[in-house]
Amino acid sequence: MSGLSPLWELSLMRIRVLTREPSTLFWVFAFPLLTSLALGIAFRNQGLSRLQVSVADAPEADAIVRQLDAVPGLAAQRKPLAEAREELRRGRAALVLVPGPTPELIIDPTQPDGRTAKLMTLDALERMHGRTDTLHAVEHETTAPGSRYIDFLIPGLLGFGLLSTSLWGVGWALVQMRTGRLLKRLAATPMRRRDFLLSFLLMRVLLAVAEIGFFLGFSRLLFGVRVFGNVAALGLFALAGSLCLAGLGLAVSSRAQNSETASGLMNLVSMPMMALSGVFFSSSHFPAWSQPAINLLPLTALNDGLRAIMIDGASVATLGSQALVLAVWGAASFALSLRFFRWS
Repeated sequence: MSGLSPLWELSLMRIRVLTREPSTLFWVFAFPLLTSLALGIAFRNQGLSRLQVSVADAPEADAIVRQLDAVPGLAAQRKPLAEAREELRRGRAALVLVPGPTPELIIDPTQPDGRTAKLMTLDALERMHGRTDTLHAVEHETTAPGSRYIDFLIPGLLGFGLLSTSLWGVGWALVQMRTGRLLKRLAATPMRRRDFLLSFLLMRVLLAVAEIGFFLGFSRLLFGVRVFGNVAALGLFALAGSLCLAGLGLAVSSRAQNSETASGLMNLVSMPMMALSGVFFSSSHFPAWSQPAINLLPLTALNDGLRAIMIDGASVATLGSQALVLAVWGAASFALSLRFFRWS
């Protein structure tokens, strides 16, 4: 028990520091939730929007506009040709139709909606000119559970929230103690470096438990996001990810002398992962040659594992590669922290 006493006392110290800095609670709990709220409202399921078609001025333009407006999923407006082209250039229109004996369709090949608008517009024009269908298919609409964008987004935001609070909550606190010369005072005590650094990890675990539970409850209540896998398995995997990222925070700040250096290092670590690790969109969109490196990032492993449990109902046993990535990063980061940490 005596071996745990220094670690326990240091952890209590971290809790007291937290209670005296209520702003930390905002970044740990409120900021991720507000981000989720804003993005969830922006990307909530509203059905597919109508594709805009600009019909250039011509004698038959009004009849074509009426025909296109009657097609579910299309919205047409009559405009001068120059204005219609400008709408297409700005991305406000998916297609420009120039009426005539041989209609002209102007699309931007870089716009995905352009191809859909082209097919729907050609179908409407052919019907307008007397085409009849010989086959009538029966259509059934269904939305699979977990298929919404918000279902994809929430695990990514949880992973990114754990990254932010682990890096900044651990690394920033350590740098503040160094710049405030508190570490020099602690160096004079019979304290082991290992116990001091482990106290940060223990505090991060305690905060992460509350953070994960609060985040999942919030997303369930507000957006109906379900966990299709085991909730306990999800919590354990998220805690493992939080520990790994906290170790990364210790490694980044182990020698930083001031807040400017620490801020730059933490941004250098977090920004690439925010862009590459599938927080807001799947990391599979990046080129195939970059996938092995992206899959080795700790946030990628964490996000992939969280999504596998939450959306696919996967068990922890099937997440061996992601768990290995987190374990290697966590162990290596803590080892580097022990090796390079200094009190002054």
